[in-house]
Amino acid sequence: MKFVDEATIEVIAGKGGNGVASFRREKFIEKGGPDGGDGGRGGSIHAVADRNVNTLIDYRYARLHRARNGENGRGSDQYGAAGPDIVLRLPVGTMVFDADTGEQLYDLKRHGERVTLAKGGQGGMGNLHFKSSVNRAPRQFTYGKEGEQRKLRLELKVLADVGLLGMPNAGKSTFISRVSNARPRIADYPFTTLHPNLGVVRSSESHSFVVADIPGLIEGASEGAGLGHLFLRHLTRTRILLHLLDVSSLDPDVDVVDKVVAEARAIVEELRLYSEELYAKPRWLVLNKLDMVDDPEDLKARLLKELGWEGPVFGISALTGEGTQELVWQLQSWLDEETRKEHIEQDKADGTHVYDDPRFAPD
Repeated sequence: MKFVDEATIEVIAGKGGNGVASFRREKFIEKGGPDGGDGGRGGSIHAVADRNVNTLIDYRYARLHRARNGENGRGSDQYGAAGPDIVLRLPVGTMVFDADTGEQLYDLKRHGERVTLAKGGQGGMGNLHFKSSVNRAPRQFTYGKEGEQRKLRLELKVLADVGLLGMPNAGKSTFISRVSNARPRIADYPFTTLHPNLGVVRSSESHSFVVADIPGLIEGASEGAGLGHLFLRHLTRTRILLHLLDVSSLDPDVDVVDKVVAEARAIVEELRLYSEELYAKPRWLVLNKLDMVDDPEDLKARLLKELGWEGPVFGISALTGEGTQELVWQLQSWLDEETRKEHIEQDKADGTHVYDDPRFAPD
């Protein structure tokens, strides 16, 4: 299935039905009085976040969504039926913007979250509502109101805890297939990943987190080069970034340290140019393909010195699995600690000290 993370749609809610002016007419009953019913409400259009939907491809082709109008009122105190509502199922992580103004309207972050995209028009009132002691035979009624009409832009940002960064063929797809249930395409040529992949990493029976892999970045990605720039938005919701570096080299004339340092700095610069928010996210270095290096410790020391890196660094081989389990455990520990801090801050803001999960309770 083709991955689509942007779509533009138009939603038109139904018009409310008109009220009616009618009078009761039955044999042997004179001056029966008004009995005009109200018009029905027009159908509304809602959106629901659904974890079973992972792309906006349906809305790339079905762009117009129109709800039915409410029925008109009738005599004999009969009210018109309301128009049925339309429910659009959207992937979790979809942001809804007004296409004309660019204003963000909704952000569907939780499964089952429901919002109204266009509200149906109110039905008109029948003359039944206008009778009074001085107006025994009202002929007034009101027309139904038009439903809301909007042009919307849908933008999907996948929800993941960990995001993978790296040049093409850095081993991101191999890594995510090694540690999670994701099965992306893996091959020995660049840009095998053409759309984001999500994988659930289960570090223990009761602990897990989600990893997102996007197409590899190249220099100039922030200006449109390559494929990765199209999907950088999917990393903005992640809590931490893993920067994978390919420390192998098939060309003996190429200095591995110079190559890796140049690639690492190019990726970091692309992050900074794309978004300061993304650039400021916590980032760990992961030296991949150590199984193809003669002296991993010496290479690691030289790389860190050249980069001036003082943050966390891990050496792994995604192909053989060496070092991947230790990295998963460290990620889970870091994510648990961050979640614990968020719970504490939220409780402080709420003025409570309730912890639903004992893992996140303060010492």
